[in-house]
Amino acid sequence: MTAREFGAFTGRNLTGKLQFSWMAKIDSRDVTVVRFEDLTPRYRRVVLGGESLADFPWADFSAPDHVKVFFPHPESGELVSSRETEDGWVVLGGSTDPIHRDYTVRAFDPDRHELTLDFVVHDHGIAGRWVRNVQVGDPLVLNGPSANWLLPENFSHYLALGDEPALPAVARIIEEAPAGSRVTALIEVEDAQDEQELTGKADVDVRWIHRSTAPVGEGDLSPLETALRALELPADKSTLFVFAAGETNNIKPIRRYLRREAGLPKEQLIVDGYWKRGVVNFDHHDNELDED
Repeated sequence: MTAREFGAFTGRNLTGKLQFSWMAKIDSRDVTVVRFEDLTPRYRRVVLGGESLADFPWADFSAPDHVKVFFPHPESGELVSSRETEDGWVVLGGSTDPIHRDYTVRAFDPDRHELTLDFVVHDHGIAGRWVRNVQVGDPLVLNGPSANWLLPENFSHYLALGDEPALPAVARIIEEAPAGSRVTALIEVEDAQDEQELTGKADVDVRWIHRSTAPVGEGDLSPLETALRALELPADKSTLFVFAAGETNNIKPIRRYLRREAGLPKEQLIVDGYWKRGVVNFDHHDNELDED
């Protein structure tokens, strides 16, 4: 049985664990850049539009939802993408191999058919260079999502932590967590210039961890891990749900801490390696973090 044959979870997720609403088909969508803005010196928001987004499967409190973004070839300009058809998967758009990266859906406006992605701007990598030079009207192709990742809504306390690539998902948890709950967020960025204003319906406590100055404890791999270890978790662990994502090697000990030392059952956490240092186009679906 394939994943999509499990079907779609419907209604509010009050099951106490992650649920999936699988799509019957992975749709491809031709979109263009409608506008963009700099959120911080290193973070740029890009809003994409197009009629292909009219039926985009948006779901509230589904922060890990992501799409596969196909970028033009940096030399030929060809926009090559993979598309699912009745006859299987085909590659269209040119003679080069598809160039793609996975990105969290930051926001969606169903009335305007606009989808928002946030990018880290840098001088290396296809996506970083593309967004550095982005212009209104630039085309992209989106595949997916293959499912909505529906977070449970019946916890009183949520802990969300991650680095820059994980920030869109962390931000969505902050903004979409149920009213009456509490969200604690630990977000690792380079310095104070990268901080953003994040609010929501819940009682929110956002703690920015500046990688350039924050301490790294003995034996820890990142300041994010050190900050987590210093955090006082609820005495009643059954009230807590955790989302953590970031660089794969740094996130592994965070998962071990949450499972083995903090004693959280695996149903109460999502820990994902969003990227891996030195690996191009790392596939976070190929989970290296499962230990039990």
